[in-house]
Amino acid sequence: MQSEVKAKSMALYDTDYQLWLDQTAAQLKAQDFSNLDLENLTEEIESLGRSEKHAMSSYLMRLCEHLLKIKYWQSEREMCLRGWKREVIDFRLQIQEELEASPSLRLFLQDVFAKQYKNGRKLFLNASELDIKLIPEEPDFTLEQALDEDWLPWQPK
Repeated sequence: MQSEVKAKSMALYDTDYQLWLDQTAAQLKAQDFSNLDLENLTEEIESLGRSEKHAMSSYLMRLCEHLLKIKYWQSEREMCLRGWKREVIDFRLQIQEELEASPSLRLFLQDVFAKQYKNGRKLFLNASELDIKLIPEEPDFTLEQALDEDWLPWQPK
């Protein structure tokens, strides 16, 4: 009988995801652990962690891209600085919200900072078409600076 319930639950996962979520939540609240679709539930929980990390990586990459725009794209700075600064604020706020919900993601950010800087650098170089030699391959600012709401890599004189 229990194998029939589990088979139905697994089939439900494939045919009506929202109903599966509702049913699984109800089973957890009722502590009906014997009928849980553990295979798909485990997969979903692992997926949640991957999604958070992917979002954090993306925010960090875009933050680095815009910090590089502010620092190095002089020909566009006067016209675009306001928008770039707004984007920097937005990406910092997104990262901060994720860190408030999951402080352990700070270690993840430290681990991916160099990689996401390089990805942001690629985006920046593609947009700006500046000489690749002008932009450092390694970050010339720290993760702490990048996340600091009071720091920008360039200040008007």
